[in-house]
Amino acid sequence: MNKEELGGFLRSRRARVQPAEMGLAAGARRQTPGLRREEVALLAGISVDYYIRLEQGRGPHPSEQVLGALGRVLRLTADEHDHLLRLAGHPPVRAVPTREVPGNVLRLLERLDGVPAMVINVRYDVLAWNPMLVALIGDPAERPAGERNTLRWLFGGDRPPSGSMLQLGRQCVADLRASGRYPGDPDVRRLVDELSASSPQFAALWAAREIAVQRTLRKRTVHPVVGELELDCEILPVPGRDQRLVLYTAAPGTASGHALRRLRDTLPG
Repeated sequence: MNKEELGGFLRSRRARVQPAEMGLAAGARRQTPGLRREEVALLAGISVDYYIRLEQGRGPHPSEQVLGALGRVLRLTADEHDHLLRLAGHPPVRAVPTREVPGNVLRLLERLDGVPAMVINVRYDVLAWNPMLVALIGDPAERPAGERNTLRWLFGGDRPPSGSMLQLGRQCVADLRASGRYPGDPDVRRLVDELSASSPQFAALWAAREIAVQRTLRKRTVHPVVGELELDCEILPVPGRDQRLVLYTAAPGTASGHALRRLRDTLPG
């Protein structure tokens, strides 16, 4: 159980819920955003002292029933509720962490000759990719193995991300939070510490404690050969592994769809 993270997460979500959403009057003397601690405790059916100790990182190990009640009061999404369970020491069964990509997934990458695709792990390390991804973003093999990480690409460059790229970064940071790997996984902790120290934007996004497992993203970029691209990024879990297959697609007949076809034509052979 990570009491400090649990308390911080509860505080951040309590501040997000408006009293009117729970049928409470805002009141003229309300000085803090969101619900009061006393209101959360009352609505969840627990004592005020018990809830205060949870927020302060001094509470006992809460049961799944208590966490379920808090999740309903704080209006948590399914992903956020899973994260709350993990913080309180009730983690779901996790896939085995490994950098070895299954052979069937590698064969699938080879067959996706018209779709940029890659395999990433929970840290956003790029583990495998196909020629179309190289045509889209360059060859990850030209970077040292430790730098093949999309979060480092987003937040570790000379220019801080902005616009759509910053929104993409926000979604990825929320996804990393939702994995439940921090702070128990030393590799994830090192990555978070590194980027928090080097990127004020990453540090602010991490401190916001947003939680959302990403399944579909939108990526906008300008390619030096085929021009503007607006791509749907589908993120598919690899069964039995702590890995995901990332596919970049565009709707047929669109400008981006035609651009992807032109990109395919630039490949050798």
